[in-house]
Amino acid sequence: MASEQYLDDLTVGLRFGSRRLVMDSSAIKRFAAEFDPQPFHLDEQAAQGTLFRGLAASGWHTAALTMRLLVESEFRPAGGIVGAGLEELQWPRPTRSGDELYVETEVLEVRPSKSRPAQGIVKVRVTTFNQMQEVLQMYVGNLVVQRRPS
Repeated sequence: MASEQYLDDLTVGLRFGSRRLVMDSSAIKRFAAEFDPQPFHLDEQAAQGTLFRGLAASGWHTAALTMRLLVESEFRPAGGIVGAGLEELQWPRPTRSGDELYVETEVLEVRPSKSRPAQGIVKVRVTTFNQMQEVLQMYVGNLVVQRRPS
């Protein structure tokens, strides 16, 4: 499915993949310096003595890269990726320098809107993996998706 998908095109169980993106330590530190300046995101030495036992990307950095990969993925909902809220967000494993991130999106639910017939809500699970197929981030979110024009 290369073109955009309308609410009417989406069914429970559909899956969409993304390209891969490699994380590096300089990107981890740049993001952290601006948005999450904690030692385990900024300094390899300091990070050794923490829960992470080494430099780890901020979860918000992983979330931002997930969004980038999602927007560029095979999943192209009509009207764009418009979030209506998250039900769940998890970071079961830290993102490290050298990790090769990719995203898989699975459609969990499709609901036409009763009050706005031109759109509906699609519940998706978006999972970010590394090169070893380990889950780095997972969220369940609700997206507003346009219906096919009549």
